[in-house]
Amino acid sequence: MTKEKFNQLLKQANLNKRKLAEISGIPYPTINAWGSTTPYPQYITFLLENYIKAQSYEELKNKVFEIENIK
Repeated sequence: MTKEKFNQLLKQANLNKRKLAEISGIPYPTINAWGSTTPYPQYITFLLENYIKAQSYEELKNKVFEIENIK
């Protein structure tokens, strides 16, 4: 993964490195070192792409609930 791709995925997910650290349990210094002193882990693409998909499904669910007046 490139730095550009990582930043693009973070942006799509509406995350920054600190928020990613909070939700993933990965220490912030570890995430911050990716792409400079250490390579990006292979799982990060999977994690971010699935986080983005989950957000999309959550938005869709909320819209359906709103239309159907379900709380």
